[in-house]
Amino acid sequence: MDLDHARTVAVEAAEAAGALLLEGTRGALGTRAKGEAGDVVTDLDLASEKLLLERILTAYPSHTVIAEESGLVGAAGGEWTWLVDPLDGTNNVAIGLPTYVVGVALCRGGRPLLGVVHDPVSRQTWSAVRGRGSFASSGTSSGLRLAPPYAPSPHGPLLAWTQGYGIARDDATVRRLKTALDLNARRVLQLWAPLLAWAMLARGDIDGIVGYRAGVVDLPAGALLAQEAGIEIRRLDGGPYEECVDGPGDERSFVAAHPLALPGLLSLLE
Repeated sequence: MDLDHARTVAVEAAEAAGALLLEGTRGALGTRAKGEAGDVVTDLDLASEKLLLERILTAYPSHTVIAEESGLVGAAGGEWTWLVDPLDGTNNVAIGLPTYVVGVALCRGGRPLLGVVHDPVSRQTWSAVRGRGSFASSGTSSGLRLAPPYAPSPHGPLLAWTQGYGIARDDATVRRLKTALDLNARRVLQLWAPLLAWAMLARGDIDGIVGYRAGVVDLPAGALLAQEAGIEIRRLDGGPYEECVDGPGDERSFVAAHPLALPGLLSLLE
């Protein structure tokens, strides 16, 4: 498997989907309810996903794809699986907030090896291949390696919070974690676009992310991007983070930060 070629396919597909989304947000949105938690899906989600599926399966017809809206597509049980989030930030788009990205990941045996995140608004793309670093590109530059510095603030860390779908509003763990963050962090962002938060962490714009039972589709691309930039991820109890995406939801609860900042962030949550 040529991961460099796979990255090219993923980047080109994500950027094409991003162009479609950017154009689509300028007009009327076809929006409808999704699930019972207040989420929505738009016609743009479906159009972007269709484009991404066509691009990926044309290049890799024997691969499995798990997409946000379509679920399992292509050959099931294969060695290689793509994870596609065609519009991470749908709820933002639905209220006119231009904060959304496209995410694509490629896994082998459940382990992410390639991650791509594209921001249609800024026209920036971030990509990573396991063991080769994370890089940023835009219309004017390419090949900028991501390496966020350790820059602690006396006022506390700037953090992002993310949680998976279907988490009850009165979940005791969520309430405990959010209370700890609100009391100790300088700011806590809830972007409704977790892949964008991962890109911000990989760039050094924020100090950390705390996640609770994060979604399967919108986690691997961003987590790999951050890890390859030098970010460390741990379980909420400080133990090793399980990178395989096939595990139960509890294994997708985590704390992510610069290695030097991680002990303080973990102690903040105790």
